[in-house]
Amino acid sequence: MSPILIIVFLPLLAAAVAGLVNKSFGAALPKIVTTGSLFVACGLSWPIFLSYLSGLAAPTVTPVLHWMTSGTMSFAWELRVDALTAVMLVVVTSVSALVHLYSWGYMSEEPDQPRFFAYLSLFTFAMLMLVTANNLVQMFFGWEGVGLASYLLIGFWFRKPSANAAAIKAFVVNRVGDLGFMLGIFGVFLVFGTVDIPTILAAAPNHAGSTIGFLGHRFDTITVLCLLLFVGAMGKSAQLGLHTWLPDAMEGPTPVSALIHAATMVTAGVFMVCRMSPLFEQSAVAMHVVMVIGAATCFFAATVGTTQTDIKRVIAYSTCSQLGYMFFAAGVGAYGAAMFHLFTHAFFKALLFLGAGSVIHAMHHEQDMRYYGGLWKKIPLTYAAMMAGTLAITGVGIPALFGNPVAFGFAGFHSKDAIIEAAFASGNTGVFWVGVVVALLTSFYSWRVVFLTFHGKPRWAASEHIQHAVHDAHGHGHDDHAHDDHAHAHAANSHDDHHAHDHGDGTAGYHPHESPLVMLIPLILLSIGAVAAGFVFHGAFIEPSAGETYWHGALAFNEHLMHAMHEVPVWVKLSATVAMLLGLGTAVFAYIVSPGFPAAFAEQVRPLYLFLLNKWYFDELYNLLFVRPAFAIGRLFWKRGDEQTIDRFGPNGAARLVQFGSFGAVKLQSGYLYTYAFVMLIGLTAALTWVIAR
Repeated sequence: MSPILIIVFLPLLAAAVAGLVNKSFGAALPKIVTTGSLFVACGLSWPIFLSYLSGLAAPTVTPVLHWMTSGTMSFAWELRVDALTAVMLVVVTSVSALVHLYSWGYMSEEPDQPRFFAYLSLFTFAMLMLVTANNLVQMFFGWEGVGLASYLLIGFWFRKPSANAAAIKAFVVNRVGDLGFMLGIFGVFLVFGTVDIPTILAAAPNHAGSTIGFLGHRFDTITVLCLLLFVGAMGKSAQLGLHTWLPDAMEGPTPVSALIHAATMVTAGVFMVCRMSPLFEQSAVAMHVVMVIGAATCFFAATVGTTQTDIKRVIAYSTCSQLGYMFFAAGVGAYGAAMFHLFTHAFFKALLFLGAGSVIHAMHHEQDMRYYGGLWKKIPLTYAAMMAGTLAITGVGIPALFGNPVAFGFAGFHSKDAIIEAAFASGNTGVFWVGVVVALLTSFYSWRVVFLTFHGKPRWAASEHIQHAVHDAHGHGHDDHAHDDHAHAHAANSHDDHHAHDHGDGTAGYHPHESPLVMLIPLILLSIGAVAAGFVFHGAFIEPSAGETYWHGALAFNEHLMHAMHEVPVWVKLSATVAMLLGLGTAVFAYIVSPGFPAAFAEQVRPLYLFLLNKWYFDELYNLLFVRPAFAIGRLFWKRGDEQTIDRFGPNGAARLVQFGSFGAVKLQSGYLYTYAFVMLIGLTAALTWVIAR
């Protein structure tokens, strides 16, 4: 059997086993089956990726079955593997396998583990189906599959109202993007007569300059198609305007955040744009729109991340910002750099999310960083992992300058700096400066997380959740699953039960504990990726020769831009590093040297602070423009249309008519024999009168 068939369908089989086994089997069997299948898929994916790196592999298409023939439309279910797919295979399977393993510890107290692991594996199958698609309909199948799985995973704790609301929000917002994607697929078939991706990309230059009717006007054909496809990418990858679902998705379990909203599903839009890059290259307008939306998202999310206090939400907005980097890299034509950042981001962002989960686990599910502090001594391994992730995302490294022939640094240093340099080399200086400013903001909010969480004085006593843990430690038991506000309650005896008294030092007598080994192993492995992925693999993605040595036509590779990117002035190469150091210095001053400065500064610029704290008021604006009118229209049709019109004159009206008639019939049914005889006599008299009258 072909390895790609095993990679794609083994997680589906595991999801079916985990979802269908009876609970009497316990949680062990679903965990073993799903986690084992993902490690097998991961083990088969890496040799495929390395074979493309070595130049030994060629693109392959593995047929599965003929899917549909309808008129002139005909397509099969085929699994395409090329250099672009190989990158996504290792990203999806590696992160998913480690998240499965991590969940053994994080979800150990959860009674519905089989359902959780089934959802995880189902999501992985859908994502693998997306990245191996050889036609747009198959890609859409995977696209919708990850949307369904994300809905199930975000709302996994269905007794928690905020989780249900977040799941619905993610589903609805993505439907808006998916409408654009569907229209793009319809338009592509209308223009090209096929949904086969290689055929479309080969024929794209032939349609350059042509026009198509859309919304009553004539527009450039390729521009319309690319913008419609990009609307789908905006929804799935949480770009500005369709981004509001991503931070709320943090209501799901932390492993879900790491898998879906850091490394895999949210990168589907970037992957799709890179897969269709030869089509996008035919429209300068579409490329410009992708670049502008990416840069705007990058800046917006970074500004919001500087004010959030929930550790997972800060990392969520960081994800949104880093996706903006990937899109504006694609918009300037540096698709290799976009995929390189996608690759490195998968490791360090999954590491940051799982590290945050380890912190939350240690702090009795407290997520507010204002109630952390001084944790580096309590959970040193988690601290080391979070430091590795922070060094990677902030781009710490040494540029190739002043006689140093090789740049060396953490993962984000190589990929993010490459995007910033590509923006400058392409002549888009405005986007370049946005990238530099965002690098500063990224450094600031990332180190802010580290300093608030691991340094300074402990502030645990102010946390209601820590107080609850101390209360349990005194022997006051509680319902193991009464914490529907967190939906991940632990038994009272699962926490330290010694020295449970107020120490007077802000610790509330609570003792944070390091996570179990099964949660630490994924952190260690992801730390290796955060440290080394950029240095080891940068040549395969962004060197001028990578178009011939690695990509082999899997995406549009601009060799001239890659040459120019490596030859930018020294100050351009140093700009991101200087910005990183400024962000670090600001965070050190604000949270180590002068801890009272942030509150004082926020008070001085209170309108700006509230603007950023409330996420530029996008949710409030959408609530005013879309949610309230939608509910008002719904109530109108419900009350006036359904109840007062259809029901009133339809089934309810007929029922009332029957009821009214029954009242009259009841009065005639007296039960007395002489009454019935009198009525019969009247009837007979009436009949005789009618006959005589005729």
